[in-house]
Amino acid sequence: MEFALDTAVQSSQVTKPRRHKVTGDLHLLLRRGDEILFGQRQNTGYEDGAWHLPAGHLEADESVVAALIREAVEEVGVRIAPEDVQFGHVMHNSSSGGRMALFFLVDTWDGTPDNREPDKCSALEWFPIDALPACMIDYCRTALDHIAGNRQFSVYGW
Repeated sequence: MEFALDTAVQSSQVTKPRRHKVTGDLHLLLRRGDEILFGQRQNTGYEDGAWHLPAGHLEADESVVAALIREAVEEVGVRIAPEDVQFGHVMHNSSSGGRMALFFLVDTWDGTPDNREPDKCSALEWFPIDALPACMIDYCRTALDHIAGNRQFSVYGW
């Protein structure tokens, strides 16, 4: 009986692992026919020189659609209606202890894309989906491959 009590006391003293809070990364696939808009990174300290989709982070008390619309204005100066946002892919990325990268497709918007963050982006350019830039962030290329293959979920880097 004493052993059972000791075991129960010990098991109640085991610390539970802390809950992981996941960062939400939002990626915009602004599509013009068979082309996608990319920005070339600079001065960020991460993959500078590589081409990447316009992207940003989900903020507190913000829906993913609202965040994508906000990032589209902040990064490339286009306005997107919520009903024009289509889900493309979700990737659980091992970066920084685990991030959720969400990719959204947009074919309709108002405005002309222009570089609104010249301190972080040296250029914007449209690339055909079948001729993506050679120097591109790898997880983004992987996600685009999954989208092309109609795979809505992936795990990267684990």
